Amino acid sequence: MLSGRSSPSPAAFDGKSGYRLFAQTPGKTKGTAVTAKQSVIVRQGTLFDLDSPLHGKVRGERSVMDFPFFALSKVAVLKPMEWQLGDVSIAIRPSATGMATMYDKEIILYIASLMAQEIAEGGQVDDTFTFTAHDFFRITGVPRPSKRDYQRFSEALERLQGTQVRTNIQTGSKIDRGWFSWLSEAQAQYHQLPNGDEVLRTVSVRLCGWLHRAISRDGHIYHYHHDYFRLGTIERRLYEIAHCHCDGESIEMPLELLSAKVGSTASLHRFKHHLKEVESDDRLPEYSVTLKDVVPNEPRLDSRGRRITKPDTVVVLTPKGKPRTTPMQLEVKAA
Repeated sequence: MLSGRSSPSPAAFDGKSGYRLFAQTPGKTKGTAVTAKQSVIVRQGTLFDLDSPLHGKVRGERSVMDFPFFALSKVAVLKPMEWQLGDVSIAIRPSATGMATMYDKEIILYIASLMAQEIAEGGQVDDTFTFTAHDFFRITGVPRPSKRDYQRFSEALERLQGTQVRTNIQTGSKIDRGWFSWLSEAQAQYHQLPNGDEVLRTVSVRLCGWLHRAISRDGHIYHYHHDYFRLGTIERRLYEIAHCHCDGESIEMPLELLSAKVGSTASLHRFKHHLKEVESDDRLPEYSVTLKDVVPNEPRLDSRGRRITKPDTVVVLTPKGKPRTTPMQLEVKAA
């Protein structure tokens, strides 16, 4: 759930309109018929056709699951990051309030799930989504959101709109050569109570074209276990990577490769220590983590020409409830 992050400056508040402004262009409304159950009166009789509530499981798109697009740290990350995994390149530029985090990613997952839901129901899917914050918190396991939860939600919207991404991963048979933000627009509508407190009512966002194409055209959509939102950031990445690649069988990869795919900026020693804790506590839903040391088939030499006798660490991800078989070695594939 959205919690424990740094506190970037909240978005500006327009006291005349009652909106917190993340973008000056108003989000467009859907052109479909509005029923009494679907619509919400947000301002003096104006109606928005809501895409919420979300029914069923949370879903995510494969590329966003497989690669490190979000910061792991709860502390604001202000330094640009770049990753090169085989032929896949990813560059991320944070905004003044920091890089979008794994906790901010919950909003992207929620929007992707709304989109997948509309596609499954045969509806017309554009790039703008309007939903209630209440439904988002319900899905992510926050039954009684506090004032601080709503503040974090607004801050997450700001980072998702401010963080810029550049990658050569193609979606919908297209490659975006420039930079994009996860949300090109984000607006949150508030209602002011008699005591002066503000209550978040509805949120309207416009999803980036890169991810919209991936969901609507490529269709590589995976469900998420409901315990995902209880995990820490590294555990979330481990779950996503396993969910992408463990097609009913175990996979294994070198510690160095897993660290890069997770997006860890810690030393390999610290990352390995954390994995041992995950292995010992059996923290992941649906998958287990096992570390093993293997001796390289071919001798290796260090910079001074001395033979390296230290074994390599390999990480094995295994679906729970499945018989253990010889793990498939995960290879870095081209984009």
